[in-house]
Amino acid sequence: MDLVTIAFYFFGALTIIFGAVVVFSKNIMYSAFSLLFTFFGIAGLYVLLNADFLAITQIMIYIGGILVLIIFGVMLTTRITGVDVKSGTMGKFQLATTGILTTVIAITLLIVFSSTKWYLKEVPAVESTVNDIGNKLLTNYLLAFEAASMLLLIAIVGAAFIARKK
Repeated sequence: MDLVTIAFYFFGALTIIFGAVVVFSKNIMYSAFSLLFTFFGIAGLYVLLNADFLAITQIMIYIGGILVLIIFGVMLTTRITGVDVKSGTMGKFQLATTGILTTVIAITLLIVFSSTKWYLKEVPAVESTVNDIGNKLLTNYLLAFEAASMLLLIAIVGAAFIARKK
């Protein structure tokens, strides 16, 4: 096995294990911190796919923005209510139903994966996608880029307006 294969298995296992912790943890703070490692594993998989722009976006937006927002939201609401925040427990019927459904989907995917003929093709090396994406955003898709920036500006102003004290 080469280093890329080892890195793929590492990031794949990291994503799956911490994704399971996110789903099955009863403490919402454990779920939030496990989500950090899940996002990091996905960013690592993006790097292995030569999608460096998506990897950096994953780290900056999801880890740097959304996850921090979730953690702050949980920490601030816990102090306001004084109640320990935990996720709800599933009943036995719900647990059995989701277990059966997950098993059926997993078996179906394994059958499809094992019966498919996979054709391998040599992929040319990609240097970087950041320059191409930057050029496209500032030439061909400038209107959409500016519309998205205006939408984000309006959202920030709206959030500041809602958050200010009466």
